[in-house]
Amino acid sequence: MASTGKKAVILVETMFNDLEFWYPYYRLKEAGVAVTVVGSGSAVAYTGKAGTEIKADVSAGEVDAGNFDVMVIPGGYAPDRMRRYPAMVKLVREFSDLGKIVAAICHAGWMLASAEIANGRTLTSFFAIRDDLVHAGANWVDDEVVMDRNLITSRTPDDLPAFMRAIVKALEL
Repeated sequence: MASTGKKAVILVETMFNDLEFWYPYYRLKEAGVAVTVVGSGSAVAYTGKAGTEIKADVSAGEVDAGNFDVMVIPGGYAPDRMRRYPAMVKLVREFSDLGKIVAAICHAGWMLASAEIANGRTLTSFFAIRDDLVHAGANWVDDEVVMDRNLITSRTPDDLPAFMRAIVKALEL
């Protein structure tokens, strides 16, 4: 598969949406992508909204964005917690500045706003954070997946198949 040899980070914090973490985690592994779980550093392991737990491989301050191809940010309430850690926000901005793929689903758009990379971009998200993204300068649309240069966004767990097809396709280019 063309994705073999690629490297991904998936951000994690307490209260992540379990489906939005695990589906990309295993789908990327299936595509031959090496996955690194990146936490805020507030804990060794993080618990999702549905109770699953994942141990972080490293904290955000230990990651060099230049060594990776894609970042996936799951939703749930974790993005609201993630943006409280400057190293996590900085890492999102670094990925974007390097032109790396930044993929955000559901409430993960909060991280795009906090990293100040939403301005002038066409994005989607869970409808409840639409105003946050619009106020951050984004053109918000209600589509299952939106690709705007290096940003890939989706709305809800129902969009995960389209979200992951877009990510895997972008990695194969």
